[in-house]
Amino acid sequence: MGFRLVTLNVNGIRSAASKGLAAWAESAAADCMGVQEVKAQAEDVAGRLDRVAGLQGHFHFARKKGYSGVGLYTRRSPSAVITGFGSMEFDAEGRWVETRFDTAGRKLSIISCYFPSGSSSEERQAAKFRFLARMYPHLMKLRAEREFILLGDINIAHHEIDLKNWRGNQKNSGFLPEERAWMTKLLTRGGLVDVFRTLNPHPDQYTWWSNRGQAWARNVGWRIDYHLATPAIAATARRESIFLDERFSDHAPLTIDYDFEL
Repeated sequence: MGFRLVTLNVNGIRSAASKGLAAWAESAAADCMGVQEVKAQAEDVAGRLDRVAGLQGHFHFARKKGYSGVGLYTRRSPSAVITGFGSMEFDAEGRWVETRFDTAGRKLSIISCYFPSGSSSEERQAAKFRFLARMYPHLMKLRAEREFILLGDINIAHHEIDLKNWRGNQKNSGFLPEERAWMTKLLTRGGLVDVFRTLNPHPDQYTWWSNRGQAWARNVGWRIDYHLATPAIAATARRESIFLDERFSDHAPLTIDYDFEL
């Protein structure tokens, strides 16, 4: 059977729905689907998008309308749902929803998380650095207590292989040395695993394309959407795919099949 997990920055859940997201999700047959940047409130999804492809949605909405927000659609009912990660600043922006599937033998969390972008201003880049500073110890504390897979738009391309124009982006948000060093720390000292890269070492594997300069047509992309997992769960990953046949947003869905069952 296994366990199929999808992550997708929808850049507006209603917009993605209008482009056929639900029909694709049905065909993808995921057990969980993490979505980011839903840009909606509870009343916008109620009765319309709170269930997709037989999956029940759990959400963390931003206080500000039309901004940020994350969701996690699950086939099986979680034992607990946690919204926010304990930061007053960033919990107001709707960036963390965690579903727990705990049994006598295992503690497991599936998380949908949306890291801030710093590209719009120096102020937002400073906020992104504050987010990273808060997120690292939170993930380490979680890792000490349970297995987890974090699905999300991390807004960081880790290595040169992870974006097309790496030379020209070394001073741009998303590929700054400090951001990349944070990812390195997370994946070395922090012990987490970039699951996609354990399965696919090849170049030109991207999940986001700018709307400028024919980026999609020319495949001038970035790999900024991740499955980040604790090692035991990461070791069960078997197959990966980036879905490129249809477009629901400026990101592509990233699917990974794991060899475990809830």
